[in-house]
Amino acid sequence: MKSHTQIAKLFIGLMALGGLVSLSYGLLHVYPWHPAQFATLLAIAILAARLKLKLPGLHGSMSVYVPFILIAIVDLGLFEALMIAMASTAAQCFPKDGGKPKAAQTLFNVSTVAVAVGLAGLIFQGRMPLPTAWVSNALLLSLAAASFFLAQTMPVATIISLTEGGSATRIWSNIVHLSFSYYVLSAGVTSLVTMASHRIGWQIPLLVLPVMYGVYRSYRLYFGRGETRVRPMALAKAAAAE
Repeated sequence: MKSHTQIAKLFIGLMALGGLVSLSYGLLHVYPWHPAQFATLLAIAILAARLKLKLPGLHGSMSVYVPFILIAIVDLGLFEALMIAMASTAAQCFPKDGGKPKAAQTLFNVSTVAVAVGLAGLIFQGRMPLPTAWVSNALLLSLAAASFFLAQTMPVATIISLTEGGSATRIWSNIVHLSFSYYVLSAGVTSLVTMASHRIGWQIPLLVLPVMYGVYRSYRLYFGRGETRVRPMALAKAAAAE
């Protein structure tokens, strides 16, 4: 267990370093600011981050703020998107009962989302080598959302494995089972909102918050049903037995 604890601390340190690299890159590529749009998305993302769902069978939670982070990646500069993602993730880490957040957990979560946003931003901005004939906004958004999903969920599965035991692969499979449809929905919402924003106005994301609240309520009811807890808990127990 001591060796696992040391490896977990090392992994958190590596993620923190990755987050710092991502933030530094964003600082070096600051585009003209969008003050009103940035402030609006920041406020909405923080509100959505507080709509937390406990993942059945895992010591972890999921918030419905991902669409707003993806919208920031698409419509704003990378540094602005990083600020929105990191601030809303920090807000997510505060317990609902008003207690203090755990420092290591907050550092890990904020660093992980910084790495995920940095990677997704690089892909969407076309800074990754892709065949020119394939490049389109729809493809770039799909790849960015997929990379964000992987960069968010794989480190989480790894740290759970290191701190609680079990197979990281099985834990990641459990996380995917619980959250993949939500990330797909988030990518779809982002695509619709960004298209509407370019034609109507940047205020369109304001209309998404009630939609995501509905998604939050739906997931809460879904996770609350007794039969839906059986498979995730069985997977978690199987992971711990590995």
